Amino acid sequence: MIKPRYWIALSALLLLTLTVVVSHWPSTMSLGLPNSPYQTVSTWPEFERPVDAALEARIDDILQTMTLRQKVGQMTQGEIQHVRPSQAKEYGLGSVLNGGGSWPGKTPFHVLEDWLELADAYWLASTESATGIPLLWGTDAVHGHNNLQGATLFPHNIALGATGDLELVRSIAAVTADQVRASGVDWTFAPTVAIADNPAWGRSYESFSQDADAVFHFAKAVVEGYQQGQNAPGILATAKHFIGDGATRNGVDQGDAWVSEAILRERHAQGFYGALDADVQVIMASFNSWWTKRLHGHEYLLTDVLKKQMGFDGFVISDWNGINDVYQCLPNSCPQAINAGIDMVMVPTAWKAFIDNTVASVEAGDIPMSRIDDAVRRILRVKLRSGLFEQPRPSERIGAGDESAVNSPELNALARQAVRQSTVLLKNNDQVLPLNPAGRYLVTGLAHRIAIQAGGWSLNWQGGAYDNDYFGPSATLLDGLREWTGANNGSLQVGLPGVNEKLDADAAIVVLSERSYAEGEGDLTAWQSSAAEKQTGFDGIAQLSAIQQRYPELPIVTIVIAGRPLWMNPQINVSDAFVMGWLPGTQGAGIADLLFGEHPFTGRLPFNWPADDCEGLPRSTRRAAFAVGYGLTTDQTVIVPELKAQPAREIGTNGLAPDCVWQRVLLSPFQ
Repeated sequence: MIKPRYWIALSALLLLTLTVVVSHWPSTMSLGLPNSPYQTVSTWPEFERPVDAALEARIDDILQTMTLRQKVGQMTQGEIQHVRPSQAKEYGLGSVLNGGGSWPGKTPFHVLEDWLELADAYWLASTESATGIPLLWGTDAVHGHNNLQGATLFPHNIALGATGDLELVRSIAAVTADQVRASGVDWTFAPTVAIADNPAWGRSYESFSQDADAVFHFAKAVVEGYQQGQNAPGILATAKHFIGDGATRNGVDQGDAWVSEAILRERHAQGFYGALDADVQVIMASFNSWWTKRLHGHEYLLTDVLKKQMGFDGFVISDWNGINDVYQCLPNSCPQAINAGIDMVMVPTAWKAFIDNTVASVEAGDIPMSRIDDAVRRILRVKLRSGLFEQPRPSERIGAGDESAVNSPELNALARQAVRQSTVLLKNNDQVLPLNPAGRYLVTGLAHRIAIQAGGWSLNWQGGAYDNDYFGPSATLLDGLREWTGANNGSLQVGLPGVNEKLDADAAIVVLSERSYAEGEGDLTAWQSSAAEKQTGFDGIAQLSAIQQRYPELPIVTIVIAGRPLWMNPQINVSDAFVMGWLPGTQGAGIADLLFGEHPFTGRLPFNWPADDCEGLPRSTRRAAFAVGYGLTTDQTVIVPELKAQPAREIGTNGLAPDCVWQRVLLSPFQ
């Protein structure tokens, strides 16, 4: 019989041993944020705001002076490459946008003055139109003013979710508003408030977390930041995409969400609840379908739920040519979408035909005049509330032309802080980290490429296309490594030496990167697409194994630059330390601050990290190697054991098994 005091001692020893064996699963199962106040709702909650009688009377007066064609013009948004200021005046357009990779001119080399000159031209044209109603200019400023050459770019939403820091995220949105305001633009098509249920979705990095409560709080903080600004008045925010874009089957972009209304209401609407709590004025309809019916034509969700039950009194905008996917619609004609509740229609190129066709549809009785009046009322309400009618031309507004609002030491410090707080340490066996900055290190991979570290929506739609010079003052991961070793008499060997060359190094720092992508181009289901066929290597395992075989005593620190969790068990097994850096933007050097111990690792996974390449729902914590909330510090003596490394399915010719959720081709770390 074991005596009590010996049992106590033995129990403590067993507990310590157990911790070492299974501690690769420690997690809070959340990001530590409070529950959403709408966590359990049996009906759609109401957000109706008090009626401003004076404002509504002013809208009545404006509507009474407008013709049908002028009203439809207010409902129309064209793209700046396809709308001249003179046309905006002639047709009385309500809005213009610049798409991803569209600038005032044909290249990104345009300074603030170019943006302001075009913004002034549009403003002057609209105020001199028959109605005199100023137009809105919208842009996709989703991680900084990412279409503006030289702007500081911040980590994408998935990384911000890993910080768990609402004040940091609010500050980033506020300074982004200042960037946008400096260029004369009024409005951003952000934030994305989707909850990505499946990382196969190419927009997963636009999602803050799979934790619905966290998404509520992040959405609220970001909208507050955009609409308040930091050193200048805020800009209009857009909560997108209503609703269920992150719930589609197999994570297919613009796919079909087969979920119940209760799941939509209690899970996928949480980001919209947060945005509406922050008084968001614009909501963008989603490309996806709900039980086969396209959201752009879904009257029940857009009108009955959003506008009537939830009391949203701002306007609903379509996505890029989104009306084209509605049954029996064309890019330039869709009475069904307008009747369903779309108020402003994004028709980038075919906007003139859209105006003609919509006027004809009203005259034919296919669209009630009351629906047109409601749409225009909502657009005017937002313009009046935002003070657009009282604003001077864009170049004369507060913050216009302010270079320090676009890129400055202070902005770059904030971005670098965000990188540090978002980076997650998954493995640190034998406490390889922190590294000694006076050491000697082999560095391989795309540690030097800003375009890869910034990801999609960076100077163009898909990202990845431009050299570092296009991005202005920045600091890549490689810059950060050089900064620390250079200041401490350390050294870097960049690139793997030849077979017969000697390597004098204390550790290898290997950077594995996803290619840059946006939207459906990043879907993991499109194996046969040209984009997928351009990839080389399979997740870098061959290269990691080569380093291990050539230098078996050399510790390997692997850093992943990617927009989502990936099945990388073979890579994790080969690595002594394994770090998820997400898509850090233009200050990837912040990762180096962590590697050398200047700052502690505090990032936590906002999504589950998979234990298997094919099996298990991505949301299932039971099948996760590392669950939501997991993240190590270098002080912890946690040993991550060998993970299952054999793929469940045969690898295809381009390195992928077509029906596996988690497999992913990465760029070669030796490019």
